[in-house]
Amino acid sequence: MTGFAAAITGIGLVTPAGIGVKESWERVVDGRPTAAHHADLAGLPVTMACRVPGFDPAGQGLRAAWQWDRYSQFAVVAVREALAQAGLTPGAWADSSRVAVILGSGAGGTATLEEQHRVLIEEGPSEVSPMTLPMGLLNMAAGQVAIDIGANGPCMAPCTACAAGASAIGLGRELIRSGLADIVVAGGAEAPITPLYVSAFARMRALSRRLDDPQTASRPFDVDRDGFVLGEGAGVVVLESEEHARARGVRPVARVIGYGASADAHHVTSPHTEGKGAELAVRAALADAGLTGSDIGYINAHGTSTPLNDVIEAGVIRRVAGTDVQVSSTKGVTGHPLGAAGSIEAAFAALTVHHGVIPPAAGTTEIDPRVEVDVVHGAARHRRVEVALSNSFGFGGQNAALLIASA
Repeated sequence: MTGFAAAITGIGLVTPAGIGVKESWERVVDGRPTAAHHADLAGLPVTMACRVPGFDPAGQGLRAAWQWDRYSQFAVVAVREALAQAGLTPGAWADSSRVAVILGSGAGGTATLEEQHRVLIEEGPSEVSPMTLPMGLLNMAAGQVAIDIGANGPCMAPCTACAAGASAIGLGRELIRSGLADIVVAGGAEAPITPLYVSAFARMRALSRRLDDPQTASRPFDVDRDGFVLGEGAGVVVLESEEHARARGVRPVARVIGYGASADAHHVTSPHTEGKGAELAVRAALADAGLTGSDIGYINAHGTSTPLNDVIEAGVIRRVAGTDVQVSSTKGVTGHPLGAAGSIEAAFAALTVHHGVIPPAAGTTEIDPRVEVDVVHGAARHRRVEVALSNSFGFGGQNAALLIASA
């Protein structure tokens, strides 16, 4: 390895698999799906989704949470956990201008915007909440986090659709490498399970219609996959230089050693038929780390369970890393949380190299014969992994790849 390594010293997760790293990781390793029907989606074309269970803002210690969209609430809770794991106290910074926040999202406060649009139509403009924009804007999770932890460094919100969380981690590593920050809180947050988003994705035929059995609806790389299940949540990592972490006496969970980004420049929703942009991103991450495809021990794939994506991504993996590389997609458990997916899955990749456990692709029973890689399914594998790749691809053809190594 010849690239720059940013230490991951803390992880925070709010996912459909649970609130917190321990609960989320255990369910993902067990391969227990979270998709279920929800009463508030009744009457929509698809009534199932993967929701964060039992999330109570007040119970999570969020003051004035009514002023925050759900996606911002997820972000703050995940950040607090990540900082606690890293041994950092919010607000007690030696130099707060050296603490940065990069939190991406694909949809932002869509629940707030949809609800306030209903108020506008049904009750008139005088009833629209003055908090609509502070709750609904895409940068507000990053802004709320910076306020909550007292961070005065760069504060950014990349919007690269379903690659947003991964983009944030990649950009956070660049801030550390460039010397512009000592500590970066990076990741993504999303709460898109709303009538408009569910209906829009359903109209695009992107969502699974396996309504008779939600638990097996998200089945990455399976021969009978028919679409993804919408999810929500937040994933956050704390990044530092290895020297900075060492000076604090902290042992990293894992390290981010490579980052690659690209554009398909092909279509607004469909991936390039040969995975051109995705492959560029993966190869760029490998070049950044000074590695080759044979160095990858595990790939947490984008693996959305859609007919096109899974086969195209498998082709990219085969060309870059061969047919024997171990692959899975944790979306079989969490569903697809859009802009939060990349950071949640990067966190799972970091936990894989830390614990030596490869989570299975839940819901998957029979691998599509066109997927010529070693898809881990049925049960987790206990294997030592030195380097893991986490792939994230978004609408608009925006791609991000992260290489994560053991500490």
